[in-house]
Amino acid sequence: MTVIVMTGATTGIGAAAVAHFGDARLIVGARGGQVPGATMLPLDLASLASVRGFAEAVVAALDGARIDALVLNAGGQRPDVAARSADGHELTFAVNHLAHYLLARLLLPQLAPGARIVITSSGTHDPAERTPVPPPRHADAAWLANPDADPHRDAGATTAGMRAYSASKLCNLMTARSLAALPEAAANGWIVTAYDPGLTPGTGLVRHQMWPVRALVWPLLPLLVRFRPGMNSLADAGAGLAVLTTTALPPAGRVYASLRKGVLTWPEPSVLARDDAAAAKLWADSAALVGLISPPAPRAI
Repeated sequence: MTVIVMTGATTGIGAAAVAHFGDARLIVGARGGQVPGATMLPLDLASLASVRGFAEAVVAALDGARIDALVLNAGGQRPDVAARSADGHELTFAVNHLAHYLLARLLLPQLAPGARIVITSSGTHDPAERTPVPPPRHADAAWLANPDADPHRDAGATTAGMRAYSASKLCNLMTARSLAALPEAAANGWIVTAYDPGLTPGTGLVRHQMWPVRALVWPLLPLLVRFRPGMNSLADAGAGLAVLTTTALPPAGRVYASLRKGVLTWPEPSVLARDDAAAAKLWADSAALVGLISPPAPRAI
């Protein structure tokens, strides 16, 4: 039986993907909610201690089995950068990047040969996409964890919050590239993908945003899906995530998958996302922030 370990499975794109998993054994980390037929384990991505506890609980639940797919899908965005995680890090960066970085590192030894790792990223990481979200300026983990120290921090709270989101998605993509370059990945035939589902109305992404965004803008977006190439329906975005989790084979050397008009494409990520030195620094700095002793960072692909 295929074993899938997943975050962000109770709502949105993740819930839409689960419907395609058939009779797979699904282990879900979440603060609440239910996924029918899944093993539900408590997980608060705003706490590194909770991430470690979840990883330990996963190993116990596996009882010697191996993970065939690790799907790191949960995430969110906030209206500013004022909130902090239980560990004192800016909350968007902590939840979207640090928690999933740590979870991936902790569960790598449990992956089966040929296993898949899918991390949900976003086209907002790339200035060339010209999304409404301001693109990231850097992937400096120390500054992203503590925006007060960032000399490039935006003066406007809303802009800062949105840029924290795009920066966290850049970090997701750079982490995927680094994971794909690990010697263990090559030795075991692991398939690592960073997934851009496009702008997908109907998710809980903006649940912490200001009232006008939550109550007015977000509910109207489904009316535009058929007219904008960067937008996808919830059903299509979930199906794309499911295909990457189970069957899709990326072109040689490609890690970034982007859904456009319901079709998976494999474009080059942004110039910054392809910066090997920045990816290596992010890997090492993230390890320090989550309390891991890290070997030299792999050369990202």
